[in-house]
Amino acid sequence: MSPERFNLFLWAMSGVALVVFAALYFVKAGYGMFRTASWGPSLPNKVAWMLMEAPVFFVMAWLWARSGAGFALPQFLFLLLFELHYLQRSFVFPLLLKGRSRMPLTIMAMGIVFNVLNGWMQANGIFRFAPEAYAEGAAYLSRPHAVAGLLLFAAGMAVNLHSDHVIRHLRKPGDTRHYLPAKGLYRYVTSANYFGELVEWTGFALLTASPAAWVFVWWTAANLVPRADAIYKRYREEFGAEAVGKRKRVIPYIY
Repeated sequence: MSPERFNLFLWAMSGVALVVFAALYFVKAGYGMFRTASWGPSLPNKVAWMLMEAPVFFVMAWLWARSGAGFALPQFLFLLLFELHYLQRSFVFPLLLKGRSRMPLTIMAMGIVFNVLNGWMQANGIFRFAPEAYAEGAAYLSRPHAVAGLLLFAAGMAVNLHSDHVIRHLRKPGDTRHYLPAKGLYRYVTSANYFGELVEWTGFALLTASPAAWVFVWWTAANLVPRADAIYKRYREEFGAEAVGKRKRVIPYIY
């Protein structure tokens, strides 16, 4: 694939994300608290999350191995950070899930398709069509945007992991009720886990200076921001506007 065709692919992915962003304000993706029987056959959450997220982990590793980039910096660090996230998301997060929730096969299948495409997109953006600045090697990592990006990535991952921990411990064994999370950044937004993920991938995009990574940020926002809006509205319906208070949806003090 030529650089021109790769850029065309990035524009196409961005356009599809725009459609997804708009659609998700009208159609609630049927997993988690929004799953209904109308979404069809389903799998247990633990299995579905693993099957959905693992492909991007393996696609990224495979394309790195084929790229010839080896252990050269800064690309190898980018690979490690990306794989660290998906190691947790694919193999640790599912095993920590509690309860008997299920995920529709249609949602899982759409997730698999996106993750395969995203793994290919990120690998090409970092290894095949890499910015010229990567030729600086380890010195690239001292650039201000790279330092800021690395710090944002770490902060976002910390927020995401802590927020998932808070959600997992809202219920006691056997309890199926919904609760309004109130610890950590949940004091400021109703979807702190999504905020953490947005910060994490924004940091990754700053760090790598890869157009493909910025397309991933846009896709992350297109998926999570409308869902955060739906969760916010559900919490207000269940617990009342007073209980939700001044919390925002996903970005503290803003939205």
